[in-house]
This record gives sequence, C-alpha cells and structure tokens, in this order.
Amino acid sequence: MKGIILAGGSGTRLYPATLVISKQLLPIYDKPMIYYPLSTLMLAGITDILVICTPADLHLFEKLLRDGSQFGIHISYASQSTPRGIADAFIVGRDFVGSDDVALILGDNIFFGHGLRELMVSAKKNGTGASIFAYRVSDPDRYGVVEFDNTGRARSIEEKPQFPKSHFAVAGLYFYDNRVLNIAADLEPSARGEIEITDVNMQYLKKQALHVQVMGRGFTWFDIGTHEAYIEACKFVQILEQRQGLRICCPEEIAFEMQLISPEMLLAAAEAASRSQYGLYLRDLYNIKTGVNK
Repeated sequence: MKGIILAGGSGTRLYPATLVISKQLLPIYDKPMIYYPLSTLMLAGITDILVICTPADLHLFEKLLRDGSQFGIHISYASQSTPRGIADAFIVGRDFVGSDDVALILGDNIFFGHGLRELMVSAKKNGTGASIFAYRVSDPDRYGVVEFDNTGRARSIEEKPQFPKSHFAVAGLYFYDNRVLNIAADLEPSARGEIEITDVNMQYLKKQALHVQVMGRGFTWFDIGTHEAYIEACKFVQILEQRQGLRICCPEEIAFEMQLISPEMLLAAAEAASRSQYGLYLRDLYNIKTGVNK
C-alpha cells in the first residue's frame, strides 16, 4: 500500500502566520506539523509516501524530509498548483499509486490514541473497498458528517451540512483500494469548485464497499484549521510529552522500533539535533535500547 500526505492549500484561515510558509511546516510544540501525519502512516506500516504541496513550498518540504531514508522509508514529492479539493490528491498522485491500494492523510491532521496502529492495520486488511474513520465532534457542520442506521452501518455522508444528521465527522485519514483513482478522476467539481472526498466516499457507500470505524473516547483527533485548534494541538502535545517523558509522533523513534533504521542511524539523528531536547530524547532512546547505560 502506498501513502499520500496532502499538504497543499494556502492556509488562509491561519493568516498572517501562513503568508510565507506552508501551514504543515509550522511547529506543533517540538516538531513540524507534517511529522505527525508522516508518523501516522509509518505506524500503519506504510513506507512509500508521496507528499503533495504547493509549488512554492516544494523545496522546503524536500529540505526538511529529504528522500525519507533517514527514517528508513521513501518519500516522493508532487505539487498541486491550486487547491482543488482533497480527492484531487488521487489525480495528482495517480502515477505514484500505480496499481497499489492507497492511504491518504491530511497534512494538518493529528491522530493519537492507544490502539491507533491496530486500527489502521485492520483498515489495511479490509481488502476491497474503502475504510474511513468517524469521530464525534461538537461542531459537525464544519466537516463531512456520517449518518448511521440503527445497526451502526453508515447510511449517508454529507459535506459541511447546515443541519447535520449526526455528531460524527469524517476524520482526515482514508484507506482505499485502487478503484479510487478512477472514481476521483470521474468526479465533477462541486459548487465550491473542488473534487470532494465526500463524493468519493459516497461512491463506495453506493457500492456497499465503505467501512466506517468509529474512533471512540480513547482517541484524539485534531484538524488544525483555526488558530484555536493550532494552540490546542500544541498544548496537547506539550502536556503529554512533559507528563510522560515520551515523544508523540517521533518518526525516528517509530522507524527504530519498526527496525526501519539501525542504532547507528538513530544515533546520527540524535547528534544532528544534539542541542535540542528532541535530540537529547533520541540520544536517551539510543542509550536505553543499546544498553549504553547498563
């Protein structure tokens, strides 16, 4: 399975903070925002990833993430000249995906919770069809909204409805079989002028091939589209990391735990960031895992 991180858009809702830099390059406490969706895909076992961004930001993402080999993965890049909607990622990334299945995650979405890896691995194993996630929110009119029947099966999905039929929003993490490439290519732009991901999901729903998994109380999801959400995400990461002494969505740690990189590569990453708390954390991780402190 291939992975796509959609990090395009102009980030106008965060102006002026995003006037000269991509939203997904802003820091969420101690690391760039894009580290979080990157780590999520890595946790799902996806190691061939395409980053889609604006032409102006392409060189910055390349400078930050390089070819991904420092994380034991492969990262490619493509540009989206204008924000044409989430589903446009499958048109831009068609050649990259090829004949594989694909997972798409939004570059400004953060997922956290015990059992997240197992949830995603299960979604990958669903085979034919699509797997998406629903999360209860207090403001569903801002999102794609899933309506369930009395058996818990998805009945409908509406994009930013004026009168939502439930409080369950579709989170920005999607798993699709290869049919998604043709489905997205055949869609007409909506009234907003975008290729809507909701329309993709509705196509799968009509084919009775849409699996919707509810993320319960043990999960946290941030969609960082406002200044308030941005601050909340930073505080969330800060509190958890300071409380537990563990890093959230640290790609070097994930890569090491999944045996994608060697101890020597982990040490090199620690030394490259040796003047920061992040680097000290990687150094401590190296010491613990290799028994240096014993």
